[in-house]
Amino acid sequence: MTAAGPTEVSYEDQLKAAFKDQSKDDILRDYLAMLRIRRFEEAAARAYTRGKISGFLHLYIGQEAIAVATQQAIQPQDRVVSAYRTHGFALALGSDPKACAAELFGKAAGLVGGIGGSMHFFDKAHQLWGGYAIIGNHIPVAAGHAFASKYTGDGAVTLVFMGDGAVGIGPVHEGMTLAGIWKLPIVFVVENNQYSMGTPLSRTLPVEDITSRAAGYGFKSDRFHVTSVAETRDRIGAAVKRAREDNQPTLLELITYRFRGHSMSDPAKYRQKEEVETWRMQDPLERTLRALQLLHGFDEAALEQLDGEVIAEVDAAYEFADKAPPPLPEARFANILVGE
Repeated sequence: MTAAGPTEVSYEDQLKAAFKDQSKDDILRDYLAMLRIRRFEEAAARAYTRGKISGFLHLYIGQEAIAVATQQAIQPQDRVVSAYRTHGFALALGSDPKACAAELFGKAAGLVGGIGGSMHFFDKAHQLWGGYAIIGNHIPVAAGHAFASKYTGDGAVTLVFMGDGAVGIGPVHEGMTLAGIWKLPIVFVVENNQYSMGTPLSRTLPVEDITSRAAGYGFKSDRFHVTSVAETRDRIGAAVKRAREDNQPTLLELITYRFRGHSMSDPAKYRQKEEVETWRMQDPLERTLRALQLLHGFDEAALEQLDGEVIAEVDAAYEFADKAPPPLPEARFANILVGE
């Protein structure tokens, strides 16, 4: 690392300033929650290359802080609706890693009985309401959830997540328009990971700031780089509070980065090594690890022990999935009609 100039702040000093108001226990909690998602996703990638996972596989590596912060910002009755990059939300919200791995493997013990796969995670018990594979089409669904909450007065807020590539899809506009007209308790979150599949933002968005659209729907807005769980939690939490207390929708743009291709079929050769390394310096997982070292004296041995414990949990989940039985043939016809 080069020496800091007279007006520059070193990377270490940035970390000390960013984490100075957080306790060791809080930093460690956030680190382990993010690490758990990352190791799960890395294991998923290895399983995919061995032919254990069929279909598409979209990994959350680099974006873990958003899911962890969301879990901390919401109340038990609040609902999360996501697109197809959703393993991180399931794990952060409390889904069993064994059930998550089993769903990836298409096994009966999976979150939805092995018939949904990677793109259709769903766990009602932990308020994860999808997992939707069709880009942008889950936005009106989420608006429906929020309408139900306002109609019944259940006090729940709906948070719906989409990628930056979804914001030009027609149903996104429709869902946001309804939320603005009806003043729904909802938070729209764009996870801007810099690429719409393999296309950079400069070729997909006429205006870089996605939140500039908020005024047209009557929304509040917020836009920031995701560098820590704590800041992300607080800023998501402010939007959730606004939705719950004032029925005021918010459009959030969380600027983040994914360190793998769009899916396992994408080698991401369109990115320069320098770009990836620049973003790695801002990776919330890496920053939180360094904070544990700099501020609380965690040495390599202690960190390796923590990592080993997380890896053991993830390995056990994938071993369970590998040995679990597939769903019975008739399972494909279950849960089709209301009342079943």
